[in-house]
Amino acid sequence: MTESTSPTPTPSDYSYNYPKTIGWIGLGAMGFPMALRIARCAEPGSVLYIYDIDASAMDRFVDAVKPRKEAAEEGNGEGEPGAEIRCVGCAREVAESSECVITIVPEGAHVRAVFLTPETGILAASDISGNIFIDCSTIDIATSQLINESISTAYTLQLKSQAHSTSSSLSPSQPPSPPHFYDAPVSGGTSRALSGTLTIMLGASPTSPHLPLLTHLLSPLTAPPGSLQALGGPTLGLAAKLSNNYLSGLIALATSEAMNLGMRMGVDPGVLQRCFKGSSGASWVNEAVNPVPGVCPDAVTSKGYEGGFKIQLMKKDMSLAIDAAKQVGANLVLADAGLAAYSAAAEDPRCRDRDSRVIYRWWVLMFMFLPPQW
Repeated sequence: MTESTSPTPTPSDYSYNYPKTIGWIGLGAMGFPMALRIARCAEPGSVLYIYDIDASAMDRFVDAVKPRKEAAEEGNGEGEPGAEIRCVGCAREVAESSECVITIVPEGAHVRAVFLTPETGILAASDISGNIFIDCSTIDIATSQLINESISTAYTLQLKSQAHSTSSSLSPSQPPSPPHFYDAPVSGGTSRALSGTLTIMLGASPTSPHLPLLTHLLSPLTAPPGSLQALGGPTLGLAAKLSNNYLSGLIALATSEAMNLGMRMGVDPGVLQRCFKGSSGASWVNEAVNPVPGVCPDAVTSKGYEGGFKIQLMKKDMSLAIDAAKQVGANLVLADAGLAAYSAAAEDPRCRDRDSRVIYRWWVLMFMFLPPQW
């Protein structure tokens, strides 16, 4: 298991060639700040190819990078040189231009579209040999397996096509290097994406020959308290992420109930939160994003639950975890109650599109009948 607890490594620490061309697909709430950090920390002379179905997101990204890059080029010390940014028109163009492609999109259907769409998907690229594909999306395991298998199939077909077109010029003993695909979902939310302190759950063995490269490539995203965890093999990063989000969602719901319980018995919410922090009920949710407004002043929970990890996504992730549990025969006693709560809150207009800890607002409104304007 590898953690980013040491100083950021440099290319000389490793025997590989750090990619000079990197592709990024997905500039949403998480992808945008993550890609910014990759761009700003890239090796001099690097190029970052970006694509998002929302062209305005690419424009905003270029605008966000440009001032800091110009400041660095002018030598005033207020920016980093970073990567050159090039916008492209589809996922295929990203793959054709990049040695390594990182994707982060909301759902499995979007991942399938990114990789498998005829003519414009990644696997429509003319040559994917040697490419490294890293998918940071939180999706169902079956889709991740499908993409991994599809990449292998596409590579095999490309080898056959190249052998046919070049006759004997392609030596059977020295074929092009195969592509590699890694599931690498992330945890930490938008605030830790901005600060580069995410945890990355990597579907790779701790002995993978690509682990040093992956660790260095993703290091701008995983400064302490974040880390990169090598979980053992393909899809195990997703297995860990779904398990984590199931746990996190239930902790937020339980914290909402416990806070309400203590408050109704007369304990000040701030005092109660600090009590939990030093007791057996301690959790990251309580400490960093306590669901009760005002308890954590700098958190999204004290800012109208605007931003953060949308409650619809928590509903999606809990559903994926529950489906995975059924497939492997794991009993989840709390699953039905937890999913029902998040499903209802995700449909409530007072909660929809807000951070998932808005489950506290839904819970209070549902069971205490406060005025709708609360």
